[in-house]
Amino acid sequence: MADEKDLVITDGSGKKKLLIIGGAVVLLLVLAVVGWLLFSGDDGQTQAAGGTSGDGSTETAQATGTALYVPLPRPFVFNVPGASRDRMVQIKVSLLVRGDNNETIAMRHIPLIEGSLLQTFSSANADEMVTVTGRDALKNKALSDLQQAMIEVVGSVVVEEVLFTGFVMQ
Repeated sequence: MADEKDLVITDGSGKKKLLIIGGAVVLLLVLAVVGWLLFSGDDGQTQAAGGTSGDGSTETAQATGTALYVPLPRPFVFNVPGASRDRMVQIKVSLLVRGDNNETIAMRHIPLIEGSLLQTFSSANADEMVTVTGRDALKNKALSDLQQAMIEVVGSVVVEEVLFTGFVMQ
């Protein structure tokens, strides 16, 4: 048998402390990298619509800036004619804009936006709005009409996308 002096019992607490310290260092490094990525964005340096980039090509404001959503305060409720009968439609809309400046402009021109969208929506046909492709076509026409109206008043496109957040037809 071995002598008692040869048998030494260790509890391994030194290895546990080393493992905990190493894990804490790795965690701190990960948090530092994530924080740097989140706060190092150049949001204030977005270019205005129609501006030129460094290589001389034109860029729109939609290509740069953070995506922001502007919900319209009221849903659109209107009648549309159909082949067999007229239908009542309710559409809730949000607008996708890029950058704080475009968000401010969109919120300032809510009446113009609502008027333009209502005019486009009420000119639609109920039979087309029943299908997904018809709703997509209506959304694309609404975006085109809205962008044209914004260019006439503001001088830039402002809205990148018209999003239907609710669609009910009776």
